[in-house]
Amino acid sequence: MKALVLAYHDIGCAGIEALLDAQDQIVGVYTHADDPAEDRWFRSVADLAASRGVPLVSCADVNAPEQVAAIRALAPDILFSFYYRKMVAPEVLAIPRLGAMNLHGSYLPRYRGRSPVNWVLICGETATGVTLHYMNEKPDAGDIVAQREIPIDFRDTALDLHRKMVSEARRLLDETLPAIRRGENGRHPQDLAGGSYFGGRCPDDGRIDWSRPAVEIYNLVRAVTKPWPGAFSEASLGRFYVWEAWPVESSGVTRPGRVRTDGERLLVETGNGLLEILRSEFREIPGQLPEFPMLGLARPAR
Repeated sequence: MKALVLAYHDIGCAGIEALLDAQDQIVGVYTHADDPAEDRWFRSVADLAASRGVPLVSCADVNAPEQVAAIRALAPDILFSFYYRKMVAPEVLAIPRLGAMNLHGSYLPRYRGRSPVNWVLICGETATGVTLHYMNEKPDAGDIVAQREIPIDFRDTALDLHRKMVSEARRLLDETLPAIRRGENGRHPQDLAGGSYFGGRCPDDGRIDWSRPAVEIYNLVRAVTKPWPGAFSEASLGRFYVWEAWPVESSGVTRPGRVRTDGERLLVETGNGLLEILRSEFREIPGQLPEFPMLGLARPAR
């Protein structure tokens, strides 16, 4: 099977390795430049392709006329998109005789769109998945080929869940590629009305609203903790980042954002319950000293 691959990130590498280990021919790998504003903690598709002798194309627009012509000349049997971040034009999707498939990091039709690993944690889900589906003009909306469900532990961070997804994506491909190669894979349409769509996230979306329940804030913290940009609270002289926390039940009236101590524990009152701060960081504005260097929030309760 001659495969053209559009890939990025760890799952991009896992997809390429699955094809190579199955001795499929990869006629080309398309990737894109790293975002200089992003902390690149994940594997490099470009490095993997170079080490395995796979033809690599790094371009800004896979849909450009010259790229469409180049892909036609390669005559791939199938196109795979593994965490490639750009939309692919119908003109490109129509080229491979076996179609074009995308590997998405959720149990479709839920959590279509960007950043699904972060969104499922923010929303407090207990399960997600990986889905291989046909590509069309709408993001993550094509017929489903195969899926694997992934349980989410209440202590899982986004990195924990990401690692689970990489492992399950590889298993899914190993199980599904033989049928795809024979042209015998199944496919069934998505019920988009019963699903959900989420947009991308940016670092500013990590801002903590202390009026929310402690469990919701905890979910935000674990969804965007390192290596993601982090959950934070604005202070007059900087930002207080919460890298690890735990929700604590509390009775009585709380004042969201107020700090209290309980023995050795540092706690912040929320709209419902307390949030125990386990790992944090205060980033000062250069040249100024915060009134409360640990938090920069409301004055500690006495």
